[in-house]
Order: sequence, then C-alpha cells, then structure tokens
Amino acid sequence: MKPIVAIVGRPNAGKSSLFNRMCRKAFAEKPFAIIESTPGVTRDRNYSEAEWEGKQFIVIDTGGFYAEEMLSEEREIYKQVKEQAMLAIEESDLIIHLLDGKEGLSLSDRELANILRKSSKKVFWVINKIDTPAKENRILEFYAIGIDEAIPVSAVTGYGFDDFMDKIASAVPPKTDMQVKAEEIPKIAIVGKPNAGKSTLINSLLGKKRLIVSPVPGTTRDAIDSICSYYGKKYLLIDTAGIKKKSKLNSIESFSVIRAIKSIERSDVTVIVIDISAGITEQDQKIAGASKEYGKGAIFLINKWDLAKEPEKEFKKIEHVLKNKMWFMDYAPFITASGIERKRITKIFPLVDEIIAERKKRIPTAELNKFLSAFASTQPFALYRGKELKLQYITQVDIEPPVFRLFVNRPLAVKDQHIRHLEKKLREEYSFKGTPIRIYVKTR
Repeated sequence: MKPIVAIVGRPNAGKSSLFNRMCRKAFAEKPFAIIESTPGVTRDRNYSEAEWEGKQFIVIDTGGFYAEEMLSEEREIYKQVKEQAMLAIEESDLIIHLLDGKEGLSLSDRELANILRKSSKKVFWVINKIDTPAKENRILEFYAIGIDEAIPVSAVTGYGFDDFMDKIASAVPPKTDMQVKAEEIPKIAIVGKPNAGKSTLINSLLGKKRLIVSPVPGTTRDAIDSICSYYGKKYLLIDTAGIKKKSKLNSIESFSVIRAIKSIERSDVTVIVIDISAGITEQDQKIAGASKEYGKGAIFLINKWDLAKEPEKEFKKIEHVLKNKMWFMDYAPFITASGIERKRITKIFPLVDEIIAERKKRIPTAELNKFLSAFASTQPFALYRGKELKLQYITQVDIEPPVFRLFVNRPLAVKDQHIRHLEKKLREEYSFKGTPIRIYVKTR
C-alpha cells in the first residue's frame, strides 16, 4: 500500500487548494477536491495520488476541523466532520497540519495541534497563504503552539511549494512491490439521488465509518474512493455526490453533478441506488441514462428495503415499475437491500464480477454470422424505396462495452426498431447481462 499523507486543519485554511496542487503535478486528469469560499465545503475525506521526485503516495483531503460550538442544526454534521479528521489522522503515515497565515492562530488550531502531538505520527506544520518573502514573518506566531518548524507556502500561487514537497518526499518511505495497481481492481461507482443511502451503503460494505451520513440531502459533495475486500478480492468503491435537478443547483452542487458524471466515467459498473420510500423518479432515470450513455455496466440497488412493510408485494411492484420506467436498461439486474441493516448488500460483488466478464466477452465472427443468417431468415423487412434490405455481415469490433458492426446494402433502411430487435436477439443468444451493447450500421 502506498504511504498516506493526510491534510488536516480548520475550515478555509486552503486544504483543498493544497490537495489539488499536490496531486495535479503527476495526475492532471484525476478529479480534485472542490474549492469554494464557503467554510466546510469539503466534508468527507477525499483521496488521490501524488508523486514527487519518484516517491508516490496517497493524499487525503479532509473536512474542516472545528473546535468552536456550531449552530444546533449544523452541530451533528460538524461533529462527524471532526470524526472524519480523526480517522484520517489514524490511518495516515504522515500528517500536514495546514494553518492559515492570513487569519492567524485559532482555538481550532490549538486543539488540533494538541491532538496531533499525541498521535505519535510525523507532522509537518505548514503555514498557508504566504505568497511573498515579505509575508514570511507571519509564521512566527504559530510557534506558540509548540511546533519545531513552520513551513511557509501558498497553495494558490505555488510560493514555497517545491521546498515543501521536497520535505514531504524525503519523509515518505520508498514504494514496495505490495502496491496494488488501481487499473486491475474492478471499479464500482455508487450513484443516485441525494439521500438515497449511498454513503450508508459504502460504510456497511467497508464495515467502518468511512463517509459522513446525515439526513440532510447533499451531505456527500465530492466523489470518494475506498478499497473494499470481499473474499480476498479487492474492489474500488466510488461514492458520488447526489445528482440534483438543475433548477435546484447552486455552485457547489453543480460541481457535484460534474463529479458524479466523472465517477460514472471512471467506473466499470455503476450501482444505481434507488430509495424504496421515494420510488423511481425522473432523476433516477437520468442517472441510469448517464450510465448507459457512457457504456458502463449497471446494477439497480433498491435501498432501504427494511422500510418495506409487505416485501413480497413490494418486490413485484418494484419489478413492474423498473420494467416500465427503466425499459431502456432492461439488461441491468436489480437487487433489494438495506444499507443500514447490512442485508443482502454483498450480493453486489458476484454481480459485478459477472457483469465485468460479460463486458469482456467476444463472440467469434463466424458464430455471429451464423446467428445473423438465422435472424435475417425470421425477420421480414419492408422494401426501402422499392429495394430489398439485406443484412450482409456482422462482426464484434470492441469490448467494454461490446460493440458490433453490422454491414447492410442500404443503411438508411435500418430503423431504430430493427436495431432494438437485433439487440434483443443478441442478448437472448449471448446474454451480455448488465452491460449495454452498441450496434453500428455500415455499408460494405
């Protein structure tokens, strides 16, 4: 496992800006933490990889650490934010305590410094928002909390960044052969509307409190990655921010929509979490449509099944509603589960394995053309401009998702209903469970 470096500190100290700068150097295409002037935007721990001078490590961006009393309606969330920071400290190898050089010391800084000193972890005391040599005298007041060395840096402009990263890299142990390559791990995006129970589901799968859980919709704003092990096999779980209707978006939530779509793009299989108490909505359909559009495998997980008063009746009902509202993804299996009670949630993993195998399936061209010949003999086609439509040849040209190229004499004669019927017959013959397939029509 790569060494873990956690960034902790009070809200708005610039943790997400520093996180983005640290990770952007080597991984410019990776999603980064949301940056917003609103205090407390980063509520969960956000993970990404970084590299400096050949040293690779994982960086954790945490929510703001509060010592002060909060408003009653915010107290529970910020209590959990504090717990997340404590978990990050516990699981990290190195800690960056980021302090605000513009605002100066606070009660939160002092409390967190005391906690860090007791942790027995290597701590770097980094003073942010120092962007010129003239401002470096601001770091002097921070020695009052008993630190050995204050490191000036500006996460926004990059002032002092190279020296800072040299210090981090020198303290990071060299990588080992025990590292697991991320591309070899099945990637599962957990997607759905806000408050559908995505974070609770992941916490239950991991067996620990990995994400903030709150009845307030939209609590998870970033995409959060976790490694989960099931019978010795590793899976990467990607928890996304809930996707809200555009009319309700503010600047933070619009970032979250982009993040959710990026999470779908990164995944092999998307688990579309639907709240049984809310039913299947238009927004659920849009989320499912995004999964299909990006060619990802899909599983419908009907969550909060513990609320179903008549399970057998509810099962038949949800089966019927799925068939009608998610008709465009009738290839996707569904399971009922309860994240909060941890019932049937591990059924996800065998299904993911099965779907990934289906996504990698290749059908030999000779076999496909025997299938096409049988299909054409039972499928009458109307004349197109007085001419007969002939299905000449079919071949599979790609996988993940499976892609087929159908050659015909008159492409304009092939209608959507013909393609849907051909897809239906392909699935009857070869399954392709849980994955979309693409069929492109060309002329020879």
